Amino acid sequence: MNDVLRQRLENAKSNRKKNKHLINQICRRKDADQLFHEAHEDVFNRVDCLTCANCCKTTSPIFRDVDIDRIARHLGIRPSSLTDQYLHIDDDGDWVLNSSPCIFLDANNYCKIYDIRPKACREYPHTDRKNMPQIADLTYCNTLVCPAVAEIVDMIRTKTGLTGQSS
Repeated sequence: MNDVLRQRLENAKSNRKKNKHLINQICRRKDADQLFHEAHEDVFNRVDCLTCANCCKTTSPIFRDVDIDRIARHLGIRPSSLTDQYLHIDDDGDWVLNSSPCIFLDANNYCKIYDIRPKACREYPHTDRKNMPQIADLTYCNTLVCPAVAEIVDMIRTKTGLTGQSS
């Protein structure tokens, strides 16, 4: 991860409370989806996730049964072998990786199973989905993991003039 991305994450961590309030302010707006989608498109036209891969290095996606079956088939193993070796059920009842970084991340930040990766990976960081208010808490958490999400939130802050201060 380069210094600019690292600094963006450090800023997000030091502004946790403000960012949480800001995301909640944004999500109360009728144009929340549009604001996130426009910022998402702008940021991801410039960001190369391969220069960072912090999501793959520090967090686990949720593995749905369909993901487990598809990945196991690709690896030529039984789904139970995949879950026994690499996954566990978390406190929310979801299958997640036993450890970080992701076992499928290679030394160059490429995913070894990119074409068949879990749905959660395909959709990450979720800032281009519909009904952003439904995932306000997840978006806040992602500002602490993904420098691009932190930039998206900063971009929306600048565009809207919202401060993230509690009212």
